[in-house]
Amino acid sequence: MSSARSFFSGLSARIEQADSLLCIGLDPHPELLAEASAPGARDFCLRLVETTAEHACAFKPNSAFFEAFGAPGWAALREVIAAVPDGIPVILDAKRGDIASTSEAYVRATFEWLGADAVTISPYLGHDAVAPFIADPAHGVFLLCKTSNPGSEDLQTRLVDGEPLYVQVARLADKWNREDNLGLVVGATDPEALTAVRALAPGLWILAPGVGPQGGDLEAALRSGLREDGAGLLVAVSRAIAQAESPAQEAAGMKSQVNSIRDRVTSRIGRTSRSPSHAPALSPRLTSLADGLLQAGCVQFGDFKLKSGEQSPIYFDLRRLTGDPQLLRRVAAAYLPWLAGLSFDRLAAVPYAGLPIATALSLLTGGPLVYPRKELKEYGTGAMVEGGFKPGEVALLIDDLATTGGSKFEAIERLSAAGLLVRDVVVLIDRQAGARQALAHAGLRLHAVFTLAQLLDHWELTGAVGVDDIVNVREYIAREQG
Repeated sequence: MSSARSFFSGLSARIEQADSLLCIGLDPHPELLAEASAPGARDFCLRLVETTAEHACAFKPNSAFFEAFGAPGWAALREVIAAVPDGIPVILDAKRGDIASTSEAYVRATFEWLGADAVTISPYLGHDAVAPFIADPAHGVFLLCKTSNPGSEDLQTRLVDGEPLYVQVARLADKWNREDNLGLVVGATDPEALTAVRALAPGLWILAPGVGPQGGDLEAALRSGLREDGAGLLVAVSRAIAQAESPAQEAAGMKSQVNSIRDRVTSRIGRTSRSPSHAPALSPRLTSLADGLLQAGCVQFGDFKLKSGEQSPIYFDLRRLTGDPQLLRRVAAAYLPWLAGLSFDRLAAVPYAGLPIATALSLLTGGPLVYPRKELKEYGTGAMVEGGFKPGEVALLIDDLATTGGSKFEAIERLSAAGLLVRDVVVLIDRQAGARQALAHAGLRLHAVFTLAQLLDHWELTGAVGVDDIVNVREYIAREQG
């Protein structure tokens, strides 16, 4: 990285100064203007800047509404950018992107003539089209990744090499960000995409439009997209502020709301070291999923007999996921960071509870799926492992829970007998009842999205589960580990 001050270091300084993650959009829709003209657009935006600047970490003018007025509109846009107080970054929402020589011209127009500090661009033409925009560390770029419009599903979720296209964009952006000046645009309307992108690009800044009329849930977006340091996400709001009776009051209220949620998320991380289990804290992107599992009845407290024959004060009924497709999709997305670091040829599901999750993962990633049968098939092919594969291929074992490891060994035995190799097992929840140690003894690695201790710490801090239930389960874990 060069010694020049990067765009995001400057943005971070403004965020600290204003105590705000609010990026205020300047979108002079004709119906909002007293006069549908370039001067009308200019005056509308200048009033917004003047009345809301103290609450903004950045302003984001949309060039299209100015360009619609021709050359006078272009001049008006320049005036608006120049009027933004020093120290507040301006992100030009222009969605540029073309071959390298054309991009160089866009760079001059955006950063030199207009005076913007950053710009939104399309990744469709590849690195050579992006490179001119990120050559100067002082100038920032937000690369379109998973946008907030309904039509984003047409291309951005298409599978490429087994992964949604937007996931590939996030990977590339993380690789290209060498000057601390490249971020991503991910809509607040898709918390699952925010979760996946944050997992794959943990350090990148995300610009999240879509809160307000587009239907984005502010709390879900912050929980999914914030970095673990409580930064890394800009909440972009335009119409909700511009159309308010008092834009200044609306901006102040939005800033306060964002900060309140941000404080709750980051305080949980900071307090974890004082929680009884001392388990690593859940990242913000996983806390909402943990709450979703509890609300859906996938977690129950009482007295239950497990498959192993033991009694337990907690029971995970993850078969309920089949009745909630959206929650199942979120669960599958939570596995992605663990899959990204492993080498395998196909997914393998542990029947029966692992099948829905592995199927959702297969659909999400495009990865082929096999599964061992629990009973011998006495007709047709008589196969013990269903799905196409070649002996010698590596299968990644997917299941819902890990308790003692018994069901995993049963599945691995059938897969191995068919000629498949198993090295890693990925589950949603490790109950911390010996499975990790048993698998490790056999040369296998267990990876878990959650540990039971992490879930208990989170639910205790939020008050979602009663103290008696928390204590009973912690004592149960201690007995199992002792």
